[in-house]
Amino acid sequence: MEFLEKISPREYQENILKTCVDKNCLVVLPTGIGKTLIALMLSIERMKKFPGEKVVFLAPTKPLAEQHLIYFKKHLPELFGDLQLFTGQVKSEKRKEIWETADIIFSTPQCIANDLRKNLYTLVGVCLLIEDEAHRCIKNYDYSYVAKKYLEQALHPRILGLTASPGSEVSKIKEICKNLSIEEVELRTRESLDVQPYLKKLEFEKIVLEFPPEMKRIREILLRLFRQYVDELRNRKVFFGPPNKIELIKLQKRLILSIAKGNKNYNNLLASSSCAQTIRIQHALELLETQTLAGFNKFLRELLKKASRKESRGIERLVQKPEFNYAFVNSNKLLEEGIEHPKILKLEEIIRKEKEKNEKIRIMIFTQFRDTAKLISKKINEISGINTAIFVGQGKKSGSEDVQGLSQKEQRKILEDFSSGKTNVLCATSIGEEGLDIPEVNLVIFYEPVPSAIRAIQRAGRTARLIEGKLIILITKDTRDEAYFYVSKAKEKRMHSSIDSIKKDLNSKFFREIQEKLKKNEENI
Repeated sequence: MEFLEKISPREYQENILKTCVDKNCLVVLPTGIGKTLIALMLSIERMKKFPGEKVVFLAPTKPLAEQHLIYFKKHLPELFGDLQLFTGQVKSEKRKEIWETADIIFSTPQCIANDLRKNLYTLVGVCLLIEDEAHRCIKNYDYSYVAKKYLEQALHPRILGLTASPGSEVSKIKEICKNLSIEEVELRTRESLDVQPYLKKLEFEKIVLEFPPEMKRIREILLRLFRQYVDELRNRKVFFGPPNKIELIKLQKRLILSIAKGNKNYNNLLASSSCAQTIRIQHALELLETQTLAGFNKFLRELLKKASRKESRGIERLVQKPEFNYAFVNSNKLLEEGIEHPKILKLEEIIRKEKEKNEKIRIMIFTQFRDTAKLISKKINEISGINTAIFVGQGKKSGSEDVQGLSQKEQRKILEDFSSGKTNVLCATSIGEEGLDIPEVNLVIFYEPVPSAIRAIQRAGRTARLIEGKLIILITKDTRDEAYFYVSKAKEKRMHSSIDSIKKDLNSKFFREIQEKLKKNEENI
């Protein structure tokens, strides 16, 4: 392809490009098999067709936007055009100046949306809008606002949405398509016939571990306390759904909103307090079942500290319960005896074996919580030849004061060390799932399954692209781990069938409305 340097497109990328040239397209491709190259090729096509017009490439974070800029610079001739990165650190007046002369702009949606609201510039001369991680384009997110303004203003509009997974629900996928005025969906998986020749073999292993009897006993006692709180909420006539985390958080939001509106009656206030404690017990149970005993014990300790500081009467009442005391005392006792969650021991065993097989192994371990990542890193760092790093987001998380957030500069340094081999194991939270240019790894380990098709697909996409890879998922028997594993698998299957149904619906009323809207915009312009 003209202007493309140091890279050759694969057959499936060229086929997808053909669709993107003619229609607003949502491209669904697993992590690491070439979404950005499709965006680059389409940018070249649009800028050739409409000389002097711009391309805007949006990504949800600054590091991701910067990563795409570096990729474009690497594979385009130096004189192809002026490529610029927009960030909130650049003053708006300066961004307005840059906008006038730039040919391809990489930015977060917030930055462009804020500028459009202030009328700093318009999108009249933009011939292509690319929205990466397009599964975020729902509700009132800035992605949707920019897309709406783009279709209203652009002389020659074309939209490209990129994602590893748009989710599993037809309604949400339709919402993404509607917000981006998508006319066609291009889906590929590892199993697609035109993708298979380019990928390496992926070995999959599900390891199911027994939940220790001592920890089961703690769980039984805590569940008894959990049911007491749930019964109280039902007796107060405020809770009627299943007692899971999602429903309890919804209840908490409803109660807080009701109280904020002035409904400060005795029942609402006590129900709100009980709901908060129910969620805390639910969180404690999740830590006990799926994470580490040390993390569980730390959480209980923090509740005791809050009670001693009299931060909340609800917490004070909670820690006085005999069930709470039993869980705290016995988790202390088990830790003193050197007992931990069986996943930790299994993890050490797996990494020792894999290191023996391959001296140059590169491993990525995913976990939900920073405290778990810290403990894993500490434990496996003791293995000869293993050097670990903790890879977490920027934000400060309550309850994880000793695992500070990483600045973007620190994140880049960790990835450089991992790429060079200075560290060979990355213990990552969700920050490692989405988009970032993380080097190819030999082994990906899920410390726990996640009940999200999007996150599971992104995690698994870190291996078996250029080299043969292995995916291991650790599951504790008879815990929520098992449920989360099957939920994720079911959602992934549903995602494929949902996209298929939407593709078949391309001539339906829903998509005719999109076509009519695009035609109307063109006529107005």
